[in-house]
Amino acid sequence: MYNSAIKVLTSKGNFYVDLGLERISAALEKFGNPQDDLKCIHVAGTNGKGSVCAMLDSVLREAGYKVGLYTSPHIWEYTERIKINGEEISKDEFANYVEEICSCGIHLTEFEILTVMMFLYFKRNNVDVVVLETGLGGRLDATNVIKKNLCSVISQIDLDHTERLGATKDKIAYEKAGIIKKDCPVITSMGYEAIRDSADELDSMFIMVSPFVPQQFAEALSLKGLHQIENLALVLTAVNYVFKNISDETIIEGLKKVKHPCRFQYFEDKNLIVDASHNPNGIQALRNNLDMYFPSEKRRFVFGCLKNKDYKNMMEILFQEGDEVFLNAFDYPNACSYDILKADCPVEAFEYSDEGVLSGDKLNIICGSFYMIGGMKWLKSLQA
Repeated sequence: MYNSAIKVLTSKGNFYVDLGLERISAALEKFGNPQDDLKCIHVAGTNGKGSVCAMLDSVLREAGYKVGLYTSPHIWEYTERIKINGEEISKDEFANYVEEICSCGIHLTEFEILTVMMFLYFKRNNVDVVVLETGLGGRLDATNVIKKNLCSVISQIDLDHTERLGATKDKIAYEKAGIIKKDCPVITSMGYEAIRDSADELDSMFIMVSPFVPQQFAEALSLKGLHQIENLALVLTAVNYVFKNISDETIIEGLKKVKHPCRFQYFEDKNLIVDASHNPNGIQALRNNLDMYFPSEKRRFVFGCLKNKDYKNMMEILFQEGDEVFLNAFDYPNACSYDILKADCPVEAFEYSDEGVLSGDKLNIICGSFYMIGGMKWLKSLQA
């Protein structure tokens, strides 16, 4: 059943992006608008929104809340996207929901089907709080059918998906600001005019966060990386504003338990870092972290990328003379070929074959695409 459901989702009829709220609103109406009965923290941003969601989920669970977590994309299985208290929706339930939703008489895209599923699943299981990550953008993203939220959180904004969201950061900020709701606070580290204007128009309290946190919280966070401090600042502000009953001690315990696979994740026994950075801003964060945490280690990279990403800029940021570089033409319809990547690679590079090229004599780094990492099934076995 599950495999059949995945075939439905990934068929040409569903597996595409068509931003807009008309179809999903009509479908949710048929199911009684479950989203209206849920309390959501809505998170948008180019980079960092997944980490923000993972931290919020862990802290709120530690505080005793029943938490629904909706994230994308998945790495290995679609069920990773929908969790209650850390447990993925079962494959059987997933398949049943796909059948139920696809029988509603309204044609939906893959992401719309998943979003309807999420709202229904969380409503039927009576979650206390939903940590809701946008898919693409915000204003016209399928998750934006909610009419109000506990708060909106907007993380780092950078140039990504420019063909759909706009060619400037200001235009992208406008799309992200679309998740702001009337009389519901917005918490951000980005002072874009579009975010401020939207907050003013909707009487939403605008809370600007500086990228600094008390040392005890930074030290407790299980996620590593300099860039996580800014994400953590957003989380602490959201928790302290919305959930005033949660103590610092509970927050610290929750931060110790955060899990977010393949985001600057280090496997010591293999001297391996896996990082799903897939745009220049994310790659710059990866490079900064490598220079900070592993300044003297020789590096071996496995890099793969989609054609619609700024792969030339990403490789120029990441690679330097002396690095051993393997370029991965992974099995995905929009993946860059080895020849395309090699033509723009600033250093000598080789074609990646399999994990046999990795050994502990150097720091191994796998990065560049969620879809590439997802195709490396052996990485899943490394997860604790």
